[in-house]
Amino acid sequence: MTQMTPLADLLTRRIRHAGPMSLAEFMSDCLLHPEHGYYTTRDPLGAGGDFTTAPEISQMFGEMIGLCLAQSWLDQGAPSPFTLAEIGPGRGTLMADILRVTKAVPGLHAAMKVHLIEASPTLQATQAKTLAAYEITWLESVANLPQAPLWLVANEFFDALPIRQFTRDGAGWREAQVGLLNGALTLGLSAATPMPELAHRLKDTKDGDIVEICPASTPIVTEIATRIARHGGAALFVDYGDWRSLGDTFQALEAHQMVDPLARPGCADLTAHVDFDALARAAQSAGAVASQMIPQGMLLGRLGISARAEALATKLSGDALKSHIAAFDRLTSPAEMGTLFKALALAPTAKLLPPGFDA
Repeated sequence: MTQMTPLADLLTRRIRHAGPMSLAEFMSDCLLHPEHGYYTTRDPLGAGGDFTTAPEISQMFGEMIGLCLAQSWLDQGAPSPFTLAEIGPGRGTLMADILRVTKAVPGLHAAMKVHLIEASPTLQATQAKTLAAYEITWLESVANLPQAPLWLVANEFFDALPIRQFTRDGAGWREAQVGLLNGALTLGLSAATPMPELAHRLKDTKDGDIVEICPASTPIVTEIATRIARHGGAALFVDYGDWRSLGDTFQALEAHQMVDPLARPGCADLTAHVDFDALARAAQSAGAVASQMIPQGMLLGRLGISARAEALATKLSGDALKSHIAAFDRLTSPAEMGTLFKALALAPTAKLLPPGFDA
């Protein structure tokens, strides 16, 4: 049952006036409304927030990603200057770990220009504190990134982009919409209609199957891939999802618990699984090469996280050691994030894919 948060009231009035809205419209308002949006009004991370990301679990995640990016930069001739960027950088923890571990790489810090793409003023303020020792440029969009060699990371970014959800009905598709039932927000389906952008999914779906698409991801990947194809660099995308969307993955998280996505608009994190095939196709259309999708645990293993974990463990004991072992397991175990989370890399050519993706 919908609780009348300020945003729920606004959405209810809009639906009464204009009719049902798509999931993409609903998610966009819930997450990024300038006054009542989830990301624009709070820091959602950590024990006191609604979810915890890999960089917040252990420094090892950011260290492995940082060394991967650094080796890729060296493999491409250490261009100077170059852009080091992150989309959706949270508290700045991942970038802080990347910058710490790459200090020892000769010439890298002198050559880099650090850019963060962040829409939330609240999180921008937190990032500024975390990264106070560095010169940072904040951007509203990847379209504003410099035309220069680009090394970029996006961790748990694409899952929060608004999706459209469709249920197959013959040769057509019925779109999920948010409407009203007895004054409360509710999910329903549109009439069946042909969808040219889903024509390729008629071969691998049947009536009643659900497919989700993320219209916002294509222009973002296109901007990144175009720079990499033209100027060199690499991008690492780490998120939860699979190679191709199938099934209802629209969900909400509040206080680390799954909740009804419609219950408290603006108060919960709304996400959906990432379609990595769609990201790869967008990158290839822009002239870049996409790697095979691999599980997060496999990537971290190839990058040497076990040796790093053992080295850190020699300095720990008691509860600190237990927490360290638990963090390693959470990042790499198939029962935790190891297989649920996947990774994809972009590069100018197949021979220049970053370490961990070139196996």
